[in-house]
Amino acid sequence: MTALYPDIIYGPVRSRRLGLSLGVNLLPLTSKLCSFDCIYCECGWNDEHRGQRRFNSRESVREALEATLVRMAGEGALPDVITFAGNGEPTMHPDFEGVIDDTLALRDRYAPAAKVSVLSNATQLHRESVCRALRRVDNNILKLDSAFDETVQAMNKPCGSYTVADTVERLKSFDGNIIVQTMLLRGECDGVRIDNTTEAEVEAWLRLVQEIAPRQVMLYSIARDTPCQTLEKVSHEELERIAERVSQLGIVCSVA
Repeated sequence: MTALYPDIIYGPVRSRRLGLSLGVNLLPLTSKLCSFDCIYCECGWNDEHRGQRRFNSRESVREALEATLVRMAGEGALPDVITFAGNGEPTMHPDFEGVIDDTLALRDRYAPAAKVSVLSNATQLHRESVCRALRRVDNNILKLDSAFDETVQAMNKPCGSYTVADTVERLKSFDGNIIVQTMLLRGECDGVRIDNTTEAEVEAWLRLVQEIAPRQVMLYSIARDTPCQTLEKVSHEELERIAERVSQLGIVCSVA
């Protein structure tokens, strides 16, 4: 069963990719707000969650994060990473850069060993303030699930205009200082067969990865409930085989 995050700060949880992760949710607490409507999203469909559409304020995020870090420091159990994710796309927040400024300052004060990570679908890279903020965090983890617009439309269901070509150009502007994150799955949704693990898909995706030249690639498959119930998880062994092909390009690749 898909579910929303009911608080600004959640966890810490043991992340498959990041270690002990303290989550930060900039999105509404009772509704999902995202520029994608991914068929695999653990928060469910956008239309299922059409409640209050207000972002959590910069001030409330700062206060909640500071209180949590103070408590965790007192307990001697600080997080490995502070991760922006939550109920949708975090970079949609109107003051995302300011929130990142606050978070970096709090991290430096209370948990200097912790990394700051952002999980993003890369749809807000046309905003220079978002790009500036992403260049300052330790891990800007940006989504690219397919090299083909048709697959992205079926799998990620972008809200508004989106093209792979435009997204790739924006990812290239980071000069390699990004982590590309890719969900691999197969199945059927709304009568459409979806499989981004075919040889044609993988070959085209690898070409784009080589063009973007990120410092790392993260591959993963379904681990939680999904709004589309007819999706199939890709095996760890298959993920490892694709990861090896990324490694052959000279790019670090991890599998979760």
